[in-house]
Amino acid sequence: MVMERDQAARRFVERFAGLMVEAGMPRMAARAFAVLLARDSGRMSAAELAGALRASPAAVSGSVRYLVGVGMVHREDEPGSRRHYYRVPDDVWDEVIGLRGRLLARWAAALRDGAEVLGPGTPAGARLAESVGYFEFISAEVARARARWHGLSPRRPRPGEPAVARPAGTG
Repeated sequence: MVMERDQAARRFVERFAGLMVEAGMPRMAARAFAVLLARDSGRMSAAELAGALRASPAAVSGSVRYLVGVGMVHREDEPGSRRHYYRVPDDVWDEVIGLRGRLLARWAAALRDGAEVLGPGTPAGARLAESVGYFEFISAEVARARARWHGLSPRRPRPGEPAVARPAGTG
C-alpha cells in the first residue's frame, strides 16, 4: 500500500510539474516545488530534494534559488547547522498572487509613464493607456478575491496543530 501511494505521488509530482513547465517555470524548479508541495511537512533539505528528484546538488541549488526568488518556497536555517531547509508556505498561492499583484502595480506605473510620454493621441499611447486600465482593473479584482478568500478560508494547521479560523482581512 505504501509503495502504491509513493508511485501515485511520483506520478502527481511529474504531472503537476509538467503543468508548471507549460506555464513557463523551469523544469527542475517545477519538479522541486511539486515534491515539496506533495510532502506532508512541505519541508526538505537540499540533499533530500536531490535524492527525491534524482538530481545533482547543483541542479537542486539553482531550482530552490529560483523558487525562493519568486516567493514559492522559503529557506529556513537550522540553528547550529550549516544545512538549509526549503519549505512551501501554507498559504503559498496567496503569497504568489500577492507578489504578482505588486508586479502588476509596477507594470501599470511604468505603462502610465509611457502613455504620458507617447501621448494619448497616438496609437501607441492609447494602447499603453488601455493596458494601464486593464492592469488596474485586474489588480483590484484580485485584491477583492484575496480578501474574500481570507474571510472564508481557515488557516490550515501544521501537523499536530489545532485548526484555527483566520479572521477576515488577515493573511
